[in-house]
Amino acid sequence: MKVLLLKEPKENENGPDPYVKELGLHGLEATLIPVLAFEFISLQALFEKLSHPEQYHGLIFTSPRAIEAFKLCLGDNGKKEAWKNSLQEKWNTKPVYVVGKATAGLAGEIGLQSQGENCGNAENLAGYICSRESSSSLPLLFPCGALKREILPTILKEKGIALESLTVYQTRQHPNLNESLRNYFSREGVPASVTFFSPSGVKYCLKQIQKLSGDLLPHIKFAAIGPTTAEAMATEGIIVSCTAINPTPQDLTAGIKKSLYL
Repeated sequence: MKVLLLKEPKENENGPDPYVKELGLHGLEATLIPVLAFEFISLQALFEKLSHPEQYHGLIFTSPRAIEAFKLCLGDNGKKEAWKNSLQEKWNTKPVYVVGKATAGLAGEIGLQSQGENCGNAENLAGYICSRESSSSLPLLFPCGALKREILPTILKEKGIALESLTVYQTRQHPNLNESLRNYFSREGVPASVTFFSPSGVKYCLKQIQKLSGDLLPHIKFAAIGPTTAEAMATEGIIVSCTAINPTPQDLTAGIKKSLYL
């Protein structure tokens, strides 16, 4: 049974993408189509902020892309040395909050000890932070995307927890998206299930999928990686057959199997 995952392959992965691998273990043939392209910005400004850990209470990362920006801002050897020799240790004396196992794994690759990975989304992470922090004079540094939702900043502000956001990447439609979708549907036919991994994915893909599916659209079981994406799908009138309990290959696979009555 064929399933379509609207996401880019996980980078630096030995072997297949973990979602493709997990679905394959359960007899589901998954195909990935990258939906988004990213432009990284303000990297020098990010490094300057990272160079002054004494000015911040801690760090927040709500996406793997934010950590990619972090890696890129350490681009030359001098900056990497500064990070390894002193900055990394200083930041590890402070809380580093993350959403999701993928983000936590990338944080570990740059030597950061993180917490909150099981929160599942930014709203839950905000609650987790509020349960551990009191109002602080020093802000939490929050490298984020241009399309970030305001829910985390709003919740922290209500609790008097200072936050300093810095936009470090912008999101746009992947240049090959429409061609990739056309090729997939002509080659594989209409999939049994389609999973969206972000509200942007809904924005960029939905009309094309509706067009390519034609009369078979009602037969597709649509899945969401999390509640924010499910909300975006419902807003567009799509019936969400399942939402992953947590954004992991195991939980998504369990949800898709259940929606397909497997």
